[in-house]
Amino acid sequence: MGTTTVMPCPILVGNEWREVKTGKTLPVHNPSTGEVIAHTPMCGKDEVDAAVRSAHEAFQTWKDTPPVQRIQVLFRYKMLLEDNFEALAESITREHGKTMTESRGDIRRGIEVVEYACAITELMKGDMLENIASGIDCHTIRQPIGVSAGICPYNFPALVPMWMYPMAIACGNTFVLKPSEKVPLTSIRLIELLIEAGMPKGVLNIVHGGRECVDALLTHPLVRAISFVGSSPVAKYIFETGTQNGKRVQAAGGAKNFVFVMPDADLPKAVEGMIDGAFGCSGQRCMAASTAVVIGDVADHYLPPLADATRELKLGPTDRDKTARLGGVINPEHRDRIIKILDEGVKEGAELLVDGRNMRVESQPNGFYLGPTIVDKVKHGMKICETETFGPVLNVMRFEDFDEAIEIANKQAFGNGACIFTNSGKLAREFSHRIQAGMVGINVGVPAPLAYFPFSGWDYSFFGDLHVQGKEGVLFYTREKVVTSRWHGIGDGEIWHKD
Repeated sequence: MGTTTVMPCPILVGNEWREVKTGKTLPVHNPSTGEVIAHTPMCGKDEVDAAVRSAHEAFQTWKDTPPVQRIQVLFRYKMLLEDNFEALAESITREHGKTMTESRGDIRRGIEVVEYACAITELMKGDMLENIASGIDCHTIRQPIGVSAGICPYNFPALVPMWMYPMAIACGNTFVLKPSEKVPLTSIRLIELLIEAGMPKGVLNIVHGGRECVDALLTHPLVRAISFVGSSPVAKYIFETGTQNGKRVQAAGGAKNFVFVMPDADLPKAVEGMIDGAFGCSGQRCMAASTAVVIGDVADHYLPPLADATRELKLGPTDRDKTARLGGVINPEHRDRIIKILDEGVKEGAELLVDGRNMRVESQPNGFYLGPTIVDKVKHGMKICETETFGPVLNVMRFEDFDEAIEIANKQAFGNGACIFTNSGKLAREFSHRIQAGMVGINVGVPAPLAYFPFSGWDYSFFGDLHVQGKEGVLFYTREKVVTSRWHGIGDGEIWHKD
């Protein structure tokens, strides 16, 4: 085997790529092999300040650039993303561990946000009402807010950053992107393509790092808005710190999504949906189907084929084995954390229906692998029931009736997503109405919306007022101005009415 290429990890300031001279770095791994493929520099206040000031300077011109000209950059960018689609997917698979199918989905969903942002000339329109009083008119306009920053997680190296910066710059803002320090390489390539598409100097800048870098963004006086996606404790911290420093904040957190399987469900479809929902991306997504809620005697008919399908999932190096359905998790520390949660669940009385803790991939003994796991007989109050595992783990909770299940599901702190598999329209409607979650799926395992709808988490899953994506994304990255006008006196036009 040849030597692994270690990729550079520069920051971007004013369209200039810079190597950061720091002794503090974090290794970036290929989860399939365990190899180090880059070193992320831990930026501090100086690097953040340079990036923010570059964005602030660019904002003075970019905010007045006509929207039709701004989106020309995004139209060209969309084509470059399509031209480089497979290479970008390979980058995601290499640094994250997703399958190529999942990585293509990551890129495709991101491109759809770019396409939506290209409609900004329609999305930013204001309202007008003539004669709100005699001779007085009123209209509204939406204007950009200034320098915005995006702080991203590792689980979607393309989609989550693209939730943020295409909408922000389309609205006339400038941007400072902080990719996850665990997966910086895809973001770097995405922004290289944006520069190639004609992005003006300073409109988008990149910094890397951990808490010091994040805190510098949260407290910088020139940053006006913060977008964040990550765990709920960090989302809460981002929201509180950002708002205390006078910034507009949207902070999406974690989840523990309940998926109900009713006795009248199409069980093969419910198995298929649960497998994809629970184990897609190795469970490392906030919309994962974390908990299967089985009602009545459906468990006897549903769990055996679900367990069989889970055991058939192939674990392997996704960067070279196209038949692998699951790759490694992001790093060995995260794998050990998941195993610890599983061990505690067993101690509390849960039962392992499928145990993936000791699964190995012989061809890649150093990869960060954890097999798909089903934990049966989970009860409300157990740590495994209430903790976001963020791995290839599916809990099973058994209930005798629908009302009891709804009551328990609504007691959890999170409110991201919830799904139901049923053939009853009446039951589906009741579920949609009663369940306390911002995104609801009917006969789908993952109810994540597309670019033109908001990613609408509730409760401990979201901190803020305006969500990412859709019209709420436009509202977040703009502020509204109301103009009330009345005209008096004799202007040049008055001569047209003289005898």
